[in-house]
Amino acid sequence: MVPLSAFTTFGTGNTPTAVYQNNLFAGSTISFNLAPGVSLGEATAAVDDLIARLGAPASIHGSFQGTAKAFQQSLADEPLLIGAALVAVYIVLGVLYERYVHPITILSTLPSAGVGAALALVASNTEFNLMALLGVILLIGIVKKNTIMMIDIALAAERSLGFGSREAIYQACLKRFRPIVMTTMAAMFGAVPLAIGFGEGAKLRRPLGLTIVGRLLVSQLLTLYTTPVIYLYLDHLRLWMRRPATARPAPAR
Repeated sequence: MVPLSAFTTFGTGNTPTAVYQNNLFAGSTISFNLAPGVSLGEATAAVDDLIARLGAPASIHGSFQGTAKAFQQSLADEPLLIGAALVAVYIVLGVLYERYVHPITILSTLPSAGVGAALALVASNTEFNLMALLGVILLIGIVKKNTIMMIDIALAAERSLGFGSREAIYQACLKRFRPIVMTTMAAMFGAVPLAIGFGEGAKLRRPLGLTIVGRLLVSQLLTLYTTPVIYLYLDHLRLWMRRPATARPAPAR
Protein backbone atom coordinates (compact mmCIF):
# COMPACT_ATOMS: atom_id res chain seq x y z
CA MET A 1 0.00 0.00 0.00
CA VAL A 2 1.29 3.46 -0.89
CA PRO A 3 -0.02 6.34 1.26
CA LEU A 4 -1.39 9.46 -0.52
CA SER A 5 1.10 11.63 1.33
CA ALA A 6 3.91 9.94 -0.66
CA PHE A 7 2.95 11.70 -3.89
CA THR A 8 0.39 14.38 -2.93
CA THR A 9 0.23 17.41 -0.73
CA PHE A 10 -2.71 19.05 0.97
CA GLY A 11 -3.39 22.76 1.18
CA THR A 12 -5.96 25.53 0.99
CA GLY A 13 -6.53 27.32 -2.31
CA ASN A 14 -9.00 28.34 -5.05
CA THR A 15 -10.32 25.92 -7.64
CA PRO A 16 -13.22 25.95 -10.10
CA THR A 17 -16.40 24.19 -9.04
CA ALA A 18 -16.62 22.49 -12.46
CA VAL A 19 -14.24 21.70 -15.29
CA TYR A 20 -15.65 22.50 -18.73
CA GLN A 21 -14.56 20.61 -21.83
CA ASN A 22 -14.44 21.44 -25.51
CA ASN A 23 -13.72 18.60 -27.96
CA LEU A 24 -12.53 16.36 -25.08
CA PHE A 25 -10.08 19.03 -23.86
CA ALA A 26 -10.38 21.14 -20.75
CA GLY A 27 -11.48 24.59 -21.83
CA SER A 28 -12.59 27.99 -20.64
CA THR A 29 -14.91 30.44 -22.41
CA ILE A 30 -14.10 34.14 -22.67
CA SER A 31 -16.98 36.30 -23.90
CA PHE A 32 -16.75 39.74 -25.52
CA ASN A 33 -19.12 42.41 -26.76
CA LEU A 34 -18.79 44.62 -29.82
CA ALA A 35 -17.92 48.28 -29.38
CA PRO A 36 -20.15 50.82 -31.16
CA GLY A 37 -19.33 50.96 -34.86
CA VAL A 38 -17.20 47.77 -34.82
CA SER A 39 -18.28 44.83 -36.97
CA LEU A 40 -17.99 41.19 -36.01
CA GLY A 41 -15.40 40.62 -38.71
CA GLU A 42 -13.16 43.35 -37.29
CA ALA A 43 -13.56 41.94 -33.78
CA THR A 44 -12.60 38.38 -34.79
CA ALA A 45 -9.58 39.71 -36.70
CA ALA A 46 -8.47 41.68 -33.62
CA VAL A 47 -8.82 38.63 -31.37
CA ASP A 48 -6.80 36.46 -33.79
CA ASP A 49 -4.08 39.11 -33.93
CA LEU A 50 -3.94 39.34 -30.14
CA ILE A 51 -3.64 35.55 -29.75
CA ALA A 52 -0.82 35.48 -32.30
CA ARG A 53 1.08 38.21 -30.40
CA LEU A 54 0.63 36.56 -26.99
CA GLY A 55 2.95 33.68 -27.86
CA ALA A 56 0.85 31.06 -26.07
CA PRO A 57 2.28 27.53 -25.72
CA ALA A 58 1.50 25.01 -28.43
CA SER A 59 -0.62 23.03 -25.99
CA ILE A 60 -3.13 25.91 -25.75
CA HIS A 61 -5.59 26.20 -28.63
CA GLY A 62 -8.23 28.84 -29.17
CA SER A 63 -11.36 28.81 -31.33
CA PHE A 64 -14.49 30.91 -31.68
CA GLN A 65 -17.88 29.65 -30.57
CA GLY A 66 -21.45 30.86 -30.93
CA THR A 67 -22.12 33.78 -33.25
CA ALA A 68 -18.46 34.31 -34.11
CA LYS A 69 -18.08 30.66 -35.17
CA ALA A 70 -21.23 30.85 -37.32
CA PHE A 71 -19.87 34.03 -38.91
CA GLN A 72 -16.57 32.38 -39.83
CA GLN A 73 -18.35 29.33 -41.24
CA SER A 74 -20.61 31.50 -43.37
CA LEU A 75 -17.60 33.36 -44.78
CA ALA A 76 -15.86 30.09 -45.62
CA ASP A 77 -18.92 28.78 -47.50
CA GLU A 78 -19.78 31.99 -49.38
CA PRO A 79 -17.52 31.48 -52.46
CA LEU A 80 -18.63 27.87 -52.84
CA LEU A 81 -22.29 28.80 -52.48
CA ILE A 82 -22.15 31.62 -55.02
CA GLY A 83 -20.09 29.53 -57.46
CA ALA A 84 -22.53 26.62 -57.26
CA ALA A 85 -25.45 28.95 -57.90
CA LEU A 86 -23.76 30.45 -60.98
CA VAL A 87 -22.89 27.03 -62.40
CA ALA A 88 -26.47 25.83 -61.91
CA VAL A 89 -27.86 28.92 -63.61
CA TYR A 90 -25.47 28.56 -66.55
CA ILE A 91 -26.42 24.92 -67.10
CA VAL A 92 -30.15 25.65 -67.00
CA LEU A 93 -29.84 28.60 -69.38
CA GLY A 94 -27.60 26.62 -71.74
CA VAL A 95 -30.24 23.88 -71.96
CA LEU A 96 -32.98 26.46 -72.44
CA TYR A 97 -31.34 28.38 -75.29
CA GLU A 98 -29.33 25.48 -76.74
CA ARG A 99 -26.30 27.75 -76.98
CA TYR A 100 -23.13 28.23 -74.99
CA VAL A 101 -22.63 31.98 -75.31
CA HIS A 102 -25.95 33.59 -74.44
CA PRO A 103 -26.01 32.22 -70.86
CA ILE A 104 -22.83 34.27 -70.45
CA THR A 105 -24.75 37.31 -71.74
CA ILE A 106 -27.34 36.80 -69.01
CA LEU A 107 -24.79 36.18 -66.25
CA SER A 108 -22.83 39.28 -67.29
CA THR A 109 -25.44 41.42 -65.52
CA LEU A 110 -24.60 39.99 -62.09
CA PRO A 111 -21.31 41.88 -61.46
CA SER A 112 -23.01 45.25 -61.94
CA ALA A 113 -25.71 44.19 -59.52
CA GLY A 114 -23.07 43.15 -56.99
CA VAL A 115 -21.51 46.59 -57.25
CA GLY A 116 -24.89 48.15 -56.49
CA ALA A 117 -25.33 46.03 -53.38
CA ALA A 118 -21.84 46.89 -52.14
CA LEU A 119 -22.37 50.62 -52.73
CA ALA A 120 -25.65 50.55 -50.81
CA LEU A 121 -24.02 48.85 -47.82
CA VAL A 122 -21.03 51.22 -47.87
CA ALA A 123 -23.23 54.32 -48.18
CA SER A 124 -25.34 53.26 -45.20
CA ASN A 125 -22.31 52.09 -43.16
CA THR A 126 -23.79 48.59 -42.86
CA GLU A 127 -21.69 45.45 -42.54
CA PHE A 128 -21.95 42.59 -45.00
CA ASN A 129 -23.50 39.85 -42.90
CA LEU A 130 -25.47 36.68 -43.55
CA MET A 131 -28.68 38.57 -44.33
CA ALA A 132 -26.87 40.65 -46.96
CA LEU A 133 -25.53 37.42 -48.47
CA LEU A 134 -29.07 36.08 -48.68
CA GLY A 135 -30.05 39.24 -50.54
CA VAL A 136 -27.22 38.70 -53.04
CA ILE A 137 -28.30 35.09 -53.66
CA LEU A 138 -31.95 36.14 -53.95
CA LEU A 139 -31.18 38.81 -56.54
CA ILE A 140 -29.38 36.40 -58.86
CA GLY A 141 -32.80 35.37 -60.13
CA ILE A 142 -34.39 38.82 -60.00
CA VAL A 143 -31.61 40.60 -61.86
CA LYS A 144 -31.03 38.09 -64.63
CA LYS A 145 -34.73 38.03 -65.56
CA ASN A 146 -34.24 41.46 -67.22
CA THR A 147 -31.70 40.00 -69.62
CA ILE A 148 -33.75 36.84 -70.12
CA MET A 149 -36.70 38.93 -71.27
CA MET A 150 -34.56 40.62 -73.91
CA ILE A 151 -32.71 37.49 -75.02
CA ASP A 152 -35.98 35.60 -75.53
CA ILE A 153 -37.35 38.22 -77.91
CA ALA A 154 -34.02 38.63 -79.74
CA LEU A 155 -33.60 34.89 -80.38
CA ALA A 156 -37.23 34.55 -81.46
CA ALA A 157 -36.78 37.41 -83.93
CA GLU A 158 -33.64 35.82 -85.35
CA ARG A 159 -35.23 32.40 -85.80
CA SER A 160 -38.75 33.30 -86.95
CA LEU A 161 -38.34 36.68 -88.65
CA GLY A 162 -34.81 36.28 -90.00
CA PHE A 163 -33.47 39.42 -88.32
CA GLY A 164 -29.77 39.97 -87.83
CA SER A 165 -28.41 40.05 -84.31
CA ARG A 166 -28.25 43.86 -84.23
CA GLU A 167 -31.84 44.41 -85.37
CA ALA A 168 -33.11 41.55 -83.18
CA ILE A 169 -31.64 42.90 -79.93
CA TYR A 170 -32.80 46.42 -80.85
CA GLN A 171 -36.40 45.24 -81.23
CA ALA A 172 -36.10 43.25 -78.02
CA CYS A 173 -35.01 46.35 -76.10
CA LEU A 174 -37.96 48.34 -77.44
CA LYS A 175 -40.56 45.69 -76.67
CA ARG A 176 -39.25 44.72 -73.23
CA PHE A 177 -38.30 48.13 -71.86
CA ARG A 178 -41.60 48.76 -70.07
CA PRO A 179 -41.96 45.27 -68.50
CA ILE A 180 -38.37 45.39 -67.30
CA VAL A 181 -38.81 48.80 -65.68
CA MET A 182 -42.15 47.86 -64.12
CA THR A 183 -41.00 44.60 -62.55
CA THR A 184 -37.73 46.07 -61.30
CA MET A 185 -39.38 49.09 -59.72
CA ALA A 186 -42.03 46.88 -58.09
CA ALA A 187 -39.35 44.65 -56.52
CA MET A 188 -37.23 47.63 -55.47
CA PHE A 189 -40.07 49.56 -53.82
CA GLY A 190 -41.19 46.36 -52.14
CA ALA A 191 -37.80 46.18 -50.40
CA VAL A 192 -37.79 49.83 -49.28
CA PRO A 193 -39.65 49.09 -46.00
CA LEU A 194 -36.94 46.58 -45.13
CA ALA A 195 -34.19 49.12 -45.85
CA ILE A 196 -35.68 52.03 -43.87
CA GLY A 197 -37.62 50.07 -41.25
CA PHE A 198 -37.13 50.51 -37.52
CA GLY A 199 -38.30 48.76 -34.40
CA GLU A 200 -37.87 45.21 -33.16
CA GLY A 201 -35.73 43.16 -35.53
CA ALA A 202 -35.14 46.04 -37.98
CA LYS A 203 -31.37 45.80 -37.57
CA LEU A 204 -31.49 42.22 -38.82
CA ARG A 205 -33.68 43.00 -41.86
CA ARG A 206 -32.01 46.26 -42.93
CA PRO A 207 -28.98 44.70 -44.70
CA LEU A 208 -31.35 42.54 -46.77
CA GLY A 209 -33.41 45.55 -47.85
CA LEU A 210 -30.37 47.71 -48.62
CA THR A 211 -28.83 44.93 -50.71
CA ILE A 212 -32.00 44.50 -52.76
CA VAL A 213 -32.57 48.23 -53.34
CA GLY A 214 -28.97 49.06 -54.25
CA ARG A 215 -28.50 46.06 -56.48
CA LEU A 216 -31.74 46.54 -58.40
CA LEU A 217 -31.14 50.26 -58.88
CA VAL A 218 -27.64 49.92 -60.32
CA SER A 219 -28.39 46.81 -62.35
CA GLN A 220 -31.46 48.47 -63.88
CA LEU A 221 -29.38 51.38 -65.13
CA LEU A 222 -26.49 49.29 -66.45
CA THR A 223 -28.35 46.29 -67.84
CA LEU A 224 -30.29 48.32 -70.38
CA TYR A 225 -27.00 49.58 -71.83
CA THR A 226 -24.57 46.70 -71.42
CA THR A 227 -26.77 43.73 -72.37
CA PRO A 228 -27.20 44.67 -76.08
CA VAL A 229 -23.47 45.31 -76.42
CA ILE A 230 -22.46 41.99 -74.84
CA TYR A 231 -25.13 40.18 -76.86
CA LEU A 232 -23.72 41.51 -80.14
CA TYR A 233 -20.09 40.77 -79.27
CA LEU A 234 -20.80 37.22 -78.12
CA ASP A 235 -23.03 36.53 -81.11
CA HIS A 236 -20.28 37.71 -83.47
CA LEU A 237 -17.84 35.50 -81.57
CA ARG A 238 -20.20 32.53 -81.95
CA LEU A 239 -20.49 33.07 -85.71
CA TRP A 240 -16.73 33.52 -86.05
CA MET A 241 -16.03 30.25 -84.24
CA ARG A 242 -18.47 28.37 -86.48
CA ARG A 243 -16.61 29.37 -89.62
CA PRO A 244 -13.98 27.05 -91.05
CA ALA A 245 -10.45 27.91 -90.03
CA THR A 246 -9.53 28.86 -93.63
CA ALA A 247 -12.45 31.27 -93.88
CA ARG A 248 -11.69 33.18 -90.72
CA PRO A 249 -10.17 36.59 -91.35
CA ALA A 250 -6.76 37.24 -89.91
CA PRO A 251 -6.86 39.30 -86.72
CA ALA A 252 -6.15 42.98 -87.18
CA ARG A 253 -2.69 44.22 -86.31
